Order: sequence, then structure tokens, then C-alpha cells
Amino acid sequence: MAKEVSLVEPFAGRWRILEMWSWSDDYLHCAGEAYITFDSCGGTLSFGGIEGALDVRYGTRDGSPCAEFSWEGQDGEDALSGRGWLAIVKGTRGFGHFYIHDADDSAFVCKRRRRSTSR
Repeated sequence: MAKEVSLVEPFAGRWRILEMWSWSDDYLHCAGEAYITFDSCGGTLSFGGIEGALDVRYGTRDGSPCAEFSWEGQDGEDALSGRGWLAIVKGTRGFGHFYIHDADDSAFVCKRRRRSTSR
């Protein structure tokens, strides 16, 4: 089922993860830029050695746009899963929380990557 476009739009695209409370910057960006992406079909995430696919539900929380997600992926050879959320704080800034099932969790701050204006 397609997500309502008006709920997806505030999140659509790639968000650079700037900081996570539980992991150092060295770990966060050790495999390249840490990011989370959103689209009408879900999304992806990558930071440190973790990569995953998102199943996203878009809505609002306290009147602000919010994306809540579950995810499945891996850290090297190890399968991982978890959940998380992202709320938009200011148009291009977000604050959220990321959870690994039966393991660590961390708050995070991210910034939307500038969208391309070329067609």
C-alpha cells in the first residue's frame, strides 16, 4: 500500500547522521558517510559497520512530522534488527532514536542532504 504523499514528503531523501550519543564519530563514519534515507516504500540506513533496510510508518507526534521504523540488516556477518524513529526539529534537521534488538541504542541528530535541483 502506498504511503500518503503528504506524510512522506517531509522525510523523502537522504539524511546525514551527524552524531550518535552511544558511538564515537570515528566509528560512526568508519565505512563512509553515516546516513538514513526515506521514500514511499521504506528506506535504508548505514553507519559504522551496520547496514539495514527500513519499514517505515509516517505520521505526526505532538503536531510535528514523525517517521517510525523497524529495520533489518547486518553488522558484517551478524544479522541485526531493531526499531527507531525520527522527528523533524527544523525543516532540514532531525532528532531521533535508534535501537538494536537485544543490544545497544542511541539518540541521533541528522541533517537532510540538499536535494538536487537538476532534472
